[in-house]
Amino acid sequence: MEPYKQQFIDFMLRSGALKFGDFVTKSGRNTPFFINLGLFNSGSRIAQLGDYYALALRDRFGDDFDCLFGPAYKAIPLVVAASIALARHHERDVPFCFNRKEAKDHGEGGNLVGHIPAAGQRVVIVEDVTTAGTSVHETRDLLAPLAGVRLVGLLVAVDRQERGPTGKQSALAALRDDLGLATHAIVTLDEILAHLQGRRVGGKLILTPALLSRIEAYRRQYGAAE
Repeated sequence: MEPYKQQFIDFMLRSGALKFGDFVTKSGRNTPFFINLGLFNSGSRIAQLGDYYALALRDRFGDDFDCLFGPAYKAIPLVVAASIALARHHERDVPFCFNRKEAKDHGEGGNLVGHIPAAGQRVVIVEDVTTAGTSVHETRDLLAPLAGVRLVGLLVAVDRQERGPTGKQSALAALRDDLGLATHAIVTLDEILAHLQGRRVGGKLILTPALLSRIEAYRRQYGAAE
């Protein structure tokens, strides 16, 4: 596993963005683990999060993108942080844009804020997580009127590797097949579990046998085929 992935897992754990226990997802599933990127809510934390997005963008997409898009509202700070990190640490001054939830009818107007992608530009969406892929489909529809602009990829922070509300595929796999996108995550659940296996914090085992048993049961019930 790449060092930046290991560091990102430790960063989530240290910040409380990755937790193990008893939680309920938005879809109503009882889950033994929970990921909340909303806890990266200070200058230092969001800057560090942007660094990991930038590393994953370079690792997964190389130079094959020209613009980043952050769906409103949660992904707006993510796309800004990723763009800053690319410029500061990777010598890539990549423009970004995001959408308004309500169209503006004065000033610059329209639904898009920031750089408006031009013909020939390739766009990658930056998100926290995705379950149903709603915001990705909405982004495709927003970009469709821009002639010659190509939506080529999606990068999320964590792939939970579980089925969506329909079908056996994960949300990332379904979006890949439905929209023809390259879909990636900074880390997957498999990578999180592999990295934390046998690890202790304050002398206590993070993944106890009982917790691992619950995670395995959850994945048997909700795990994606791919």
